Order: sequence, then C-alpha cells, then structure tokens
Amino acid sequence: MMNDEIYYNKQSIREEWHDQLFLEDAYRSGIGFARRVRLARIVGLTALFFPIAGILVTHFHSGGWWLLLVGWAFIWPHLAWQRACCSSEPHGSEMFNLKVDATIAGVWIGLMGVNAMPSAALIVMIGMNTMGSGGLRFFLTAITLTLLSALVSLQLTGSLIQFSSEPLEWWLTLPILMLYPVLFAWLSHKTAIRLAEHKRRLQLMSTRDGMTGVYNRRHWETLLRNEYEKCRRSHCQTTILLIDIDHFKSINDTWGHDVGDEAIIAITRQLQMSLRSCDSIGRFGGDEFAVIMSGTPAESAFTVMSRVHERLTTMPLPGAPSERLRISVGVASWRPQFTHYREWLKAADVALYKAKNAGRGRTEVAA
Repeated sequence: MMNDEIYYNKQSIREEWHDQLFLEDAYRSGIGFARRVRLARIVGLTALFFPIAGILVTHFHSGGWWLLLVGWAFIWPHLAWQRACCSSEPHGSEMFNLKVDATIAGVWIGLMGVNAMPSAALIVMIGMNTMGSGGLRFFLTAITLTLLSALVSLQLTGSLIQFSSEPLEWWLTLPILMLYPVLFAWLSHKTAIRLAEHKRRLQLMSTRDGMTGVYNRRHWETLLRNEYEKCRRSHCQTTILLIDIDHFKSINDTWGHDVGDEAIIAITRQLQMSLRSCDSIGRFGGDEFAVIMSGTPAESAFTVMSRVHERLTTMPLPGAPSERLRISVGVASWRPQFTHYREWLKAADVALYKAKNAGRGRTEVAA
C-alpha cells in the first residue's frame, strides 16, 4: 500500500494541481475578456447597421447582402459570445472572433467602395478593439486582414471606389465616431478598477494572515527588519513582544479545532483593543503572535500586557465557557549590542521561554 502522505507529496501531483488551478484561472479570465468584448461588439455592430444599410439601399445591392448584414449586426455578436463560452480557451477563441470582425469589416468597406465615413467608423471600431485586446502586433494583423478583405471584396463585387459620403451617411455615422470611443473608454475604466481591486486583494493576501487579518510572519519580519535599521540609525526606543497561547494544544485536543480558532481570534481582538493603531501585530505561528511597539520602552509594553492578562481572566470562549485563556509574553527592547534583527528577536524569544518556565500566564522582560 502506498502511503498517502508520500503520494500527495509527489512532484507530479503538485504539478497537476498547479496546472489545474492555472487552467481554471485562465478560463475565468478569458470569459471576463469575452464578456467585455461582447458588449462593445453588440453596441458597435448595431450602430453600424444603419449607415451600411443606407448605402445598400442607395446602391441597390441584392438581398443576400442584406441577410449578411442582418446576421453580422444582430446575430454574430451572440454567436461569438457562445463560441467563446463553449471553448476550453475563451481568450484564444475571442481573439479569433476579433479577427473575424476585422475580415468582415473589410468586406463591407469594399462593398461600400471605401465610402469615407462608414469605412472610418469600421476601422476605428476594429482598431480600438484589437489594440486594446492584443496590442500593436495584433492591431497590425487585424488591419492587414481588413485591407486584404476590402481589396478582395472590391474585386469580386466590382464596386466603384467612392470616397465621398452623402449627408445622410454623415449623420448616421457621426454618432458612432463620437460615442464608441466613450464606450470603449468606459469599459477600459471598469477593467482598470477591477485590476486595481484584484491587485489590492493580492497585496493583502501576501501580507495578511487569512484567519486573523493581522500581518503574516514573512511580512512582520520585514517590518521588524525595517524597524531595526531605523533604530540602528536614530537610536529610537522600540520594543518587540512574542506572545504564546498557553496550553493551546490542550484546548484543541479537548474542545476541537473550532474552539482553538476561537481562541486565536479572541487573542487577536484583545491585542488590537489594547495596542495602538501604529503598533504592528503579526501572527508568528499557529498559536504565537508578535508585536512591534515603535517608540515604546519595555516598561510601557509590560503595563499594556498586564491589562491584557487581566481581561483574559474574565473572558470566556463561546465554544468552551469553562476554559480561560492565558498567554505568556516575552518582551525585548532594542539595544545597540544587537548586530542583526534576529538577535533582537532571539532576546524576545528567550524572555518568552523564561515566562513559560516561570509558570506561564505572565510577561517577562529580556535582561
């Protein structure tokens, strides 16, 4: 029998999980991208229907072109959306859809004889969509497809090149040239806000502990290193605290991990209520916390923790009313003798173990 721990620690299994998470994230991102393009496509093609229809009427084109125009303006946006949604790679499918947009736009440009106003509106729409979606290289690819399909359309339909636009064509096209960039800017703004929020959440996830909301160990040690350098330069008074929940394993074993989580959160809330907003609280381990009290001597830190000890004696846990939380605290102020911030941390750790050995539920200051 294969041991489960060995099995789940295999590199191949970890890589499989990583790949699966990456694919799921890529799929969600692709669907979001297709949804943004869908709105722009629906609005743009619906608005372009009218100037192109006006030219079809004046040039007496056959009914087949009318069917193509109706399908392109009112059916294609929804087909493109369904195609992206049903694909395992929505982003790639939507990029292909944009190439289709560029190709069909060229067909209409050729059929209209490169009529100035509708052609300009088509190129503006295709250019903004492709530049915003894939950058300069994709934009150049799409414009090349548009020009090639326009040339082919001119040859096959025998349309005469006529750059000038009639007043009706001006009035039907002008709103598109004015409003479509505004729509695109609005969609870009929404995307920028969403990305900024996503970045903010990632920053929180990288610096905060998920359960308590205080700093995680890695970020707290970064803050400690910065504080150490600050003290070394200006010899300011700063104290750090290491805090351990007494008999935490016994709480977990007796009452369950849910009550253990309640204990961790309760200690966090007591620290937040007792300390200043400028003090940096970190979760240093499973049941261990660390605090940086900038500009605070050890005596003041000792006084603050005495109040925390008193409050904990009268604070029951909802999941274990008979249980009383106790903490052991090690306190260490910065001293010029410290050659590294880890020596400072070690001094607080030694004071913490001194508190534990002296009976727990107390605060000890490093000698």
